[in-house]
Amino acid sequence: MTNTFSNYKLLEMLNKKRTILYLGIIFIIIIWLVNIKKRDAAQYQALNEALKQTRHQLKIQTDSYNVLKERFESICDKWKPNEPIVYAITPTYKRPVQRAELTRLSNTFRLVNNFHWIVVEDAESKSTLVANLLLKSHLNYTHLSIATPAEWKRQLKEPKWKKPRGVKQRNIALEWLRTERARKEHDGIVYFADDDNTYSVDLFDEIRVVKGVGVWPVGLVGGLLVEKPLTDINGKVIGWNSAWRPERPFPVDMAGFAINLNVLRKHPNAAFSWTVSRGFQESAILSQVVTLEQLEPLADNCTKVYVWHTRTEEPVLKAEEKLKNRGLRSDMNIEV
Repeated sequence: MTNTFSNYKLLEMLNKKRTILYLGIIFIIIIWLVNIKKRDAAQYQALNEALKQTRHQLKIQTDSYNVLKERFESICDKWKPNEPIVYAITPTYKRPVQRAELTRLSNTFRLVNNFHWIVVEDAESKSTLVANLLLKSHLNYTHLSIATPAEWKRQLKEPKWKKPRGVKQRNIALEWLRTERARKEHDGIVYFADDDNTYSVDLFDEIRVVKGVGVWPVGLVGGLLVEKPLTDINGKVIGWNSAWRPERPFPVDMAGFAINLNVLRKHPNAAFSWTVSRGFQESAILSQVVTLEQLEPLADNCTKVYVWHTRTEEPVLKAEEKLKNRGLRSDMNIEV
């Protein structure tokens, strides 16, 4: 966080110098205009245009500075030096509800102290839509992108569960953490926050105390109202109440666990896999870093639900398709 304050002060100093420079340029141009107007109309017009352009650039710089200033102030307001950072990894892909999903998440995440959002797009390059949303979110974030290989992309008529999603995106986020947060003094907990879930801010208070790997209940998943770890009288995880594929090594949803960053450092090769069966992504990574006996049951010994696998309904866009057939769109020049 010290770097955040330093960057903020440096940003403020640089923008003040830039503002002074622009004002100086404007003053010089005005003097030129006064002297030249009487001698050369063409040169006067050129300098007048230069003045307008300088004013325009100054406004852009000022607006950019104000956006960054608000973002840094928001981050600083939510900073508690004695608490570890929660790193939330969110894979995302282009679809009609993408901006709505990410907006809902960002509004929740803004309420969380010491939070760093790692958003990874399933794309060859970062999109303007996601970049704009993150910039205006007032969150501390990292924006990445990497495309899923063509052979692993879901075809149009294939069900969502047919092929694993988010594998490459989550793995590149883990690589970023191991590289950019490699030092031991970088305390933090890693959570996989998919963009189709609903999160209570209480969940992040639970996540922040994870020493190794923490687990908790998830609502509306696996055909149950709640899927959760089962514990004994000593507060140890002894099993699961999962109804779907209960034979999985760790029958838990992606939203139902978090891993301390130190654990991931100790297991530098721990990652998600393309080769596991459907629903085994969670077990794939957890099996590499923890045993059942080492799990930390949270959320009041797994008796409370702070996250729900809600999923947004796919919008019906029949009228939009008709517009596209005519070469038109309802979202021309607007982000939806």
